[in-house]
Amino acid sequence: MPRVPLRQLFGAILLLIAHQTVWAHAHPATMVPAANAAVAAPHEVQMRFTEQLEPALSSIEVSDAQGKKVAGSPSAVDSAAPDTMRRPLPTLATGRYTVKWVAVAKDGHRTHGSYTFNVQ
Repeated sequence: MPRVPLRQLFGAILLLIAHQTVWAHAHPATMVPAANAAVAAPHEVQMRFTEQLEPALSSIEVSDAQGKKVAGSPSAVDSAAPDTMRRPLPTLATGRYTVKWVAVAKDGHRTHGSYTFNVQ
């Protein structure tokens, strides 16, 4: 069996680690309400991510069709499920709402995005 030089072995290991680090970003796995959904007024926005979140740096904001932020309690990462973030909502009127989110994975990688849903 041929011997692999130590330098090549370490290089391969570093490449593998770097490749895995790229996948460490937190991306939405599920969203409730779902993107583009037409729903009765929800009591919260719940998002589950592909990675555990850093609670102090992750957030969800909800705005109405005029861009006015919806009042209510701030979002929080669920201590029992650290890949899940929730944003309690007051009673929402009929209309279109935008959810803007920031997710910082435990390793420090930041992702963000937005989506809309409609209250019937």
